Amino acid sequence: MSLWQQHDIESKVLAILRDDRYSDTEHHMGAPFLTAYQITLEFAKRHPETVEALGYPIGGLGTGERFSLSTYLARRLSERVKQGDIPVEGAFLSNWHLNDITFREGEDIITSSLTGTTYPLSMFRLRED
Repeated sequence: MSLWQQHDIESKVLAILRDDRYSDTEHHMGAPFLTAYQITLEFAKRHPETVEALGYPIGGLGTGERFSLSTYLARRLSERVKQGDIPVEGAFLSNWHLNDITFREGEDIITSSLTGTTYPLSMFRLRED
């Protein structure tokens, strides 16, 4: 059994995407996307025991780690989206003219390790069928 299945990560991530609701549900652009970092930070807040069991750092610039929880979640979500097995759609935020992007978790500021690289930031939202 994979870590994804063992820790029921998919249902935990879907709950996060479900809980981030834009107040204007009728807007023609639909619900906002959450970056992999935003999903990861909320995941860590809600499920610290799962984060500990997985053993990946949250991620971000300066961690010294090539693989992180945000990378893991983004890759697995992307795979599931491609397979069509999950009611989620993905997109990328381009790095074009983007200097940096930071995320706040309590007092901590996490800077994306992807800005200024050739890698775009992954974003996800529930599919609106």
